[in-house]
Amino acid sequence: MKPMNTSDLSHRPPSTVHRRIVALAGGVGGAKLAHGLAQILAPEELTIIVNTGDDFEHLGMYICPDLDTVCYTLGGLANPETGWGRVNETWNAIANVERLGGPAWFRLGDQDIATHLERTRRLKEGQPLSQITKDFCKAWGIQHTILPMSDSPVRTMVDSDEGELAFQEYFVHRQCAPKVRGFRFDGVEGAESVVGAKEAIDAADAIVICPSNPWVSVDPILKVIKKIARPVVAVSPIIGGKAVKGPAAKMYTELGIEPSALAVANHYRNILAGFVLDNADLSMENDVKKLNIETLVTDTFMNNFTDRIRLAEDVLHFIGSL
Repeated sequence: MKPMNTSDLSHRPPSTVHRRIVALAGGVGGAKLAHGLAQILAPEELTIIVNTGDDFEHLGMYICPDLDTVCYTLGGLANPETGWGRVNETWNAIANVERLGGPAWFRLGDQDIATHLERTRRLKEGQPLSQITKDFCKAWGIQHTILPMSDSPVRTMVDSDEGELAFQEYFVHRQCAPKVRGFRFDGVEGAESVVGAKEAIDAADAIVICPSNPWVSVDPILKVIKKIARPVVAVSPIIGGKAVKGPAAKMYTELGIEPSALAVANHYRNILAGFVLDNADLSMENDVKKLNIETLVTDTFMNNFTDRIRLAEDVLHFIGSL
């Protein structure tokens, strides 16, 4: 399958919406909305700050799952079936690692391994992750700015009924089986946002929290940014009580919170000006408004490329109405 060159701005649909936006993203859902926004907004109008709390070292390589998912998606390189990894991927290296008895639980494709190898080489030379990401985006034809949340390591740790687990151990190796009790972000106290992040936030008309997991994709970014003096709009990653992708609903349940769009709005209530929830959750709109948060009810499910643009347009028009 030939990757879609969706980063080409000549294909950007006509729009009267032009605003400076900073999107906070992690995971497949976050990457999809960021991709939709990138089809509407020019490079100088959109900055995407990506979670790096799930970064880890594996097989001697420094791996940035959320960062790579966002970059691959905006570059038209992502696997359209999974949303993560590379399109037209092969798996020769990991198959031979497994044959030799090595750890193969984190599935790395051959093209993906090249990304990790080059990133690791440059990090060992002392280059910051933000500069490496900038150079990778240029190589992949991505014109919009994608920033890791910090150049300093921050590690998401999951407090579970089986003890504390590194996030990828919990998420991939253990397939989210342990019950969650809480989260800790190791290193976040000393972490600073990368060069350009604060400037983009200060210049933005609004901040968009993409439909990413609030606990492990967005909270790490917010803890690094610390303060946002711009209107914030969040899109719910939970529709009809279920997460579109990933363990967000399971996490809410195990933490004693009924998973819902309302629960997500409550999670962000101290910073939100607006909240976007799906048509399936229309009955919760009034409860969200009681939190002194403006609402937009629309179709938030992004099943294809057109859906991403449609939702991005809806979000931008909503921001204009606040």
